[in-house]
Amino acid sequence: MIELLLLTPAARVDEISDILMELDALAVTVEDADADTPDEAPIFGEPGMPATLSEQIRGWQRSVLKALFENEDAATEALTVLLAQDGMAGADGVHVQSMQTVAEQDWVRLTQSQFDPVPITGQFWIVPSWHEPPAEARQVMRLDPGLAFGTGTHPTTRMCLRWIARHAAEAQGWDRVLDYGCGSGILAIGAALHGARGIDAVDIDPAAVESTQANAAANGVTLTAGLPERADGLYPVVLANILSAPLKLLAPLLCSHVAPGGHLVLSGILARQTEELQAAYAPWVALEAGDQEDGWVLLTGRRA
Repeated sequence: MIELLLLTPAARVDEISDILMELDALAVTVEDADADTPDEAPIFGEPGMPATLSEQIRGWQRSVLKALFENEDAATEALTVLLAQDGMAGADGVHVQSMQTVAEQDWVRLTQSQFDPVPITGQFWIVPSWHEPPAEARQVMRLDPGLAFGTGTHPTTRMCLRWIARHAAEAQGWDRVLDYGCGSGILAIGAALHGARGIDAVDIDPAAVESTQANAAANGVTLTAGLPERADGLYPVVLANILSAPLKLLAPLLCSHVAPGGHLVLSGILARQTEELQAAYAPWVALEAGDQEDGWVLLTGRRA
């Protein structure tokens, strides 16, 4: 395979990426051309980064596009067509950095090597199917990386699972659980493994619904996965690991599903966003920080 590296201004990244994909690129990725230098720009609201900076920056001022092609002829033809487009060869257009051969690799083995068993607690582990469970694992969830978010490697997911594990004794009495924005189904499956029943896992993405169903079957647990309208009535536990913006918009809806005395568990929130989330949910549930990791916070509360 051949990899084509292009230096591109931020304003044209989307346009050029689309053209490359139309020219039969197998994949196109975008990286900061100034990564690992004093000029590196964090633009995705990373923990510790001022919110105002995240709002001001919409793209790296100097971006590197990496386009992967089947062979050198395909890469050369694509580059020729790209540079022939209006304005592409000027100062505000594309600058070719290199065209290089990418060594053939066992991509499956390489991907698998990047995912090791993930400890949630000392006894509760997430284990990919190609690994043996660690000796200390007493509770194991089998989960492979897929199209839907949620493998246990991100702090927001781990905090939710830790919360479930810490409430394991109480989980035996959860006769209904709602996992809103289920992704891979990891939270719903975690609740089921700890004894919860009547679990509804919902997501706006049909691929996530399919992933949840497959992962539930692989773990031998019973749940119902579907689109958001599947959520119905009151639940002793409502889990939502999304992001702060949709969580704020969903406040009335999510709270309407929490049974009196029931738990609301929210994640996908940066520590600096805690107060605005607490204010959004204050009319229904008083939220408190139940856990923190790497700049992310878990907010939990019980409905009166």
